[in-house]
Amino acid sequence: MNQKLAELKRVVVETIDGMRGQLEELALRIHAHPETKFEEERAAGWLCEAAQAAGFQVERPLAGLPTAFRASFRGGEGPRVAFLAEYDALPELGHACGHNLIGAASLGAALGIALGLREFPGTVELIGTPGEEGGGGKVILAQAGVFNGLAAVMLFHPSSRTILWKYALARRKLLIEFFGKAAHASGSPDKGINALDAVLQTFNSINALRQHLPDDVRIHGVITDGGAAPNIVPDHAAALFYVRALDDGYCDQVLERVMDCARGAALATGAKANLEVQGAYRSLRTNLPLAQAFKENLESLGWEFDQVDPKERLGSTDMGDVSHVAPAIHPYLAIGPAELAGHSIEFREAAASEQGLAAMLAAAKALAMTALDVLFRPELREEIQAAFTGG
Repeated sequence: MNQKLAELKRVVVETIDGMRGQLEELALRIHAHPETKFEEERAAGWLCEAAQAAGFQVERPLAGLPTAFRASFRGGEGPRVAFLAEYDALPELGHACGHNLIGAASLGAALGIALGLREFPGTVELIGTPGEEGGGGKVILAQAGVFNGLAAVMLFHPSSRTILWKYALARRKLLIEFFGKAAHASGSPDKGINALDAVLQTFNSINALRQHLPDDVRIHGVITDGGAAPNIVPDHAAALFYVRALDDGYCDQVLERVMDCARGAALATGAKANLEVQGAYRSLRTNLPLAQAFKENLESLGWEFDQVDPKERLGSTDMGDVSHVAPAIHPYLAIGPAELAGHSIEFREAAASEQGLAAMLAAAKALAMTALDVLFRPELREEIQAAFTGG
């Protein structure tokens, strides 16, 4: 790294350090006022206010989403780099996934460059992406072209371990409904068609299917309607399933087999089936040259990465869709002990802890430093683009 870039990074890190109190207060304020998917009015507003005060041009709503936004700061001619802010909470559990820290870290990274340098070769964007928890906000933004043309897209995610990259599974959401015929379950069961039996048969068929699927495939579901009363043959029953796999194409193949399980159950019971694919997340494609730059920058701050199998304990994220549109990274920083479980009360507490706030600040610095690498190193941009187009 040349001396000029090293000095610019030092200035940006010092700028972020100077905003520490502001960033921590914002992270804690978002944490104390949890808002679920697409209802993040206050959190989005607070982030926009901070960006606007720093001289960013703010566009809100974005792609038809009232709580999505794009805040842009143009330092000069050059590439566009984006930090993504998440800020939605889980129903009942609040910020048990730590999105309050994600939003504050991405804001800190963007402001660190804008306020620290003012002039630089390119544009920095802070993009507010609502509804990650079950809403797929980034999918909607990706379909609207929000991420097109970006040289790099970045965010960090709180975790129980510090991990440079890992896979994320493609995911399909499937609603299965069965329509039967109501009848007295004791007096005239022969007059009814049991929709709940069709749901149960679907579960049984899927259980039989599982032994013939690769290890990376996940199928899990819940019954959302099982009937009104024990003495009435259910004329309607429904279940909601997630189908996941590492490969997008194979995920679609498994989805079709799951749908065949439902079709077979309809044939066996006489119920009519309605199958509705309600949403999809693509698999995550981590850009390795961009990830390597982040690794070096975080390590320069004194952090160490845990050695973790990138296929271990996988979930899904709407960041996957972004990674198919622009070069992207989605690293994880530890905010608690290794046994800390996501989507838990303990994780919610960690998202407001000293360790959580320290991870947020470190992530803001490492993200900003990585953005400077992209903006000032054309040879790195070439590597990033080659990995993206060849991946």
